Amino acid sequence: MTTTSPHLQQRGGLWWVPSLAFIGAMPYIVAQQLSTVLYKNLGISNGEITFYTSLLYLPWVIKPLWAPLIDIFKSKRFWVICMQMLIGAGMMALALSLQTPYFFALSLVVFWLIAFASATHDIAADGFYMIALNPHEQAAFVGVRSMFFRIANIIGGGVPVILVGMMNKKTADMAQAWSYVLMLVAAFFIALLSYHCFILPKPSADTSALGESAGKLTAKQVLIEFAATFKAFFMKKQVWFSVAFILLFRLGEAQALKVVGLFMLDPREAGGLGLSNQEYGIVYSVVGIIALTLGGLLGGWLIARHGLKKMLWIMVAAIHLPNFSFVFLAWLQPDSLWIISAALAVEQFGYGFGFTAFMMYMMMISDGPQKTSHYALCTGFMAAGMMFPGAFSGDLSRYLGYTNFFVWVCVCTVPGLVMTAFLKIDDAYGKKQ
Repeated sequence: MTTTSPHLQQRGGLWWVPSLAFIGAMPYIVAQQLSTVLYKNLGISNGEITFYTSLLYLPWVIKPLWAPLIDIFKSKRFWVICMQMLIGAGMMALALSLQTPYFFALSLVVFWLIAFASATHDIAADGFYMIALNPHEQAAFVGVRSMFFRIANIIGGGVPVILVGMMNKKTADMAQAWSYVLMLVAAFFIALLSYHCFILPKPSADTSALGESAGKLTAKQVLIEFAATFKAFFMKKQVWFSVAFILLFRLGEAQALKVVGLFMLDPREAGGLGLSNQEYGIVYSVVGIIALTLGGLLGGWLIARHGLKKMLWIMVAAIHLPNFSFVFLAWLQPDSLWIISAALAVEQFGYGFGFTAFMMYMMMISDGPQKTSHYALCTGFMAAGMMFPGAFSGDLSRYLGYTNFFVWVCVCTVPGLVMTAFLKIDDAYGKKQ
């Protein structure tokens, strides 16, 4: 085993948890959110945008298929660094792809590369958190992780949109403007990667599941290890109910997430809010993210103080009820940027506050010797719950109109609310002892 100084092994979470959460969120946001605005600006239809960008969830859906490899071979730290290198190269390739006549097909291929690397990074990073932090630290840092995930929304989903709008006024070439801005995003990502090469700790427990023998495994032994990992997960108590809950809990959000950006950018005569790129970037990815970050920090603090079970219903209500903010915006189509920002702030604060409970629930049912692979299974099911409803949300919003569509989104939160009543959670889980 490589020797490491005690200082590096014991480096506090504040040195690396925020930056790892941030860098892990960036490729996800680029693939799932920034892609929507990018294709909207480049003239792709709403139906095509929601369909093709929702399919980009697939790597996160099927990542459990290769998650055991992260446990079997090498350390979590090794996988984290390697995937960050691949994502940085992918972002640079994405910028270059927009300068070709076949930008749509080529950029989708690059988005797929980024998505697969990002899904693999998530597996390794989630396992790294659970190895490098004890259970109480995990609960305490959930809010920090959520906060920096949302800050990444500003860098990866808000600031680039604002910069593109400003640059397009000078170049009068939207594709070129996007290409230049994506190069800046790639450079920033690579700078963070360089930081992680030196700052990420090397916990003694961060080894492959089978130690030195992992490199000598036969194909049959790898398959046996795979099967054992999946069997262990599906032997957990109430596991099928937990899977159904994970699939359905975000049913409304899955549809809204792909449409909200289009709704804000669409002209008012089409039922949208008619925001410019700069206004969208400020409202959705700055004001909204600040509110969401505050909600996430509060949620993590309250769970660490009172435990998940005691806070569960308050947090579930907080994540679902503010969806009515979108109904309000679609119905009134307010002109005031202040009103739009306030409505978004309410919705995003509730979401940030409530989603903390959902993350902790997945950590709880993943706990055990194979926690990395099992948490990947949970997030894979979560991604499936996002992909399939989101794929057709663009066509559904066009058929129903934005107001009726967001009412439908609110109706879709009911299954998650009902199933919450049947969750089994330990009284002390997540609470500081």
